[in-house]
Amino acid sequence: MREPPRILVVDDAPDARNILRDRLVAGGYDVRTAADGLAAIDLVATDPPDLVLLDVMMPGIDGFETARRLKALPGLPFVPIVLLTARTDSADVVAGLAAGADDYLGKPIDHDALLARVRAMLRMKALQDEVAAQAAELAAWNGRLEARVAAQVEEIERIGRLRRFLAPQVADAILGSSSEATALASHRREVAVLFCDLRGFTAFSEIGEPEDVMTLLGEYHALVGERVFHHHGTLERFAGDAVMIVFNDPIPTPFYCRTAVTLAREIMSGADGLFARWRRRGAELGLGIGAAAGFATLGRIGFGDRFDYAAIGTVTNLASRLSSQAAAGQILLGARLAEEIAPEWTSRHVGDRDLRGFARPVPVYELAG
Repeated sequence: MREPPRILVVDDAPDARNILRDRLVAGGYDVRTAADGLAAIDLVATDPPDLVLLDVMMPGIDGFETARRLKALPGLPFVPIVLLTARTDSADVVAGLAAGADDYLGKPIDHDALLARVRAMLRMKALQDEVAAQAAELAAWNGRLEARVAAQVEEIERIGRLRRFLAPQVADAILGSSSEATALASHRREVAVLFCDLRGFTAFSEIGEPEDVMTLLGEYHALVGERVFHHHGTLERFAGDAVMIVFNDPIPTPFYCRTAVTLAREIMSGADGLFARWRRRGAELGLGIGAAAGFATLGRIGFGDRFDYAAIGTVTNLASRLSSQAAAGQILLGARLAEEIAPEWTSRHVGDRDLRGFARPVPVYELAG
């Protein structure tokens, strides 16, 4: 509503218009006038006032029809209409209200009654404007909320897609990074590394149908993957039948050495049932696991738009070589890891072995049980 409020006086009698105008101007209102209903409709349609004082008896269209057309104007905000009429019997009052008027004032018009009606209608107008403003604001907030919800749903779906191709910890590290440049920046940390490798897989691949090979890999990866995620390990890579798991990065993991060994035992136990099923189909398979603990350099590697998460260092090489050395059903450990898990887990020294990539023989331990 304007300040001061604008009032449109509609009356075909010039003297009556002028008297009303002067009284309202003296009351501090901004006043416009119209001599008939059609002129009033044009004024209201182009520049809506805050209140219309409308005479009933006018040439052309009367006040009832003018009120009806004013209320039908498309997009018109609420504008109260007060009918000014000498016809104050109940039938005329009902007809005026039915046409869209909000109140009426009998002629001759009492000055105090006029100002009281004006103030009451303007209070109604102010309340209606406030409600309309709040409704518009609420609609705007709803629109913004819907946009935010849609964006969040899209982000959740994007995260879900990302998690299907990356370990959850790696996906979280990327999404939680303040910038792409710092996501998985190269760093040094002590970790435990676990390698799993199938025995007999190469021979099976040579004689088995490709579909059977893919089915076996799918079942094997599912077996490993479910247990890795349960123990919050980071699945660094699938490379055919070889799987590499890192503990304690990119998310720190308490008791990561013990957890790595617990995972190795669970994978080995679950693999027994899987291989028994495939043995009945003519596939003689087994699983060898190697695990080691030590410092590694970890972070993002790659080029252009293709990056991977990787752990690099002696500890990863040792775990890989131990996995290659392990017989089917055997879990081999590096000396550091064997020491870290004692006395909770028992391991025995099975000798110092020459491992590819190591200048001197490396002490090797077998996990008991």
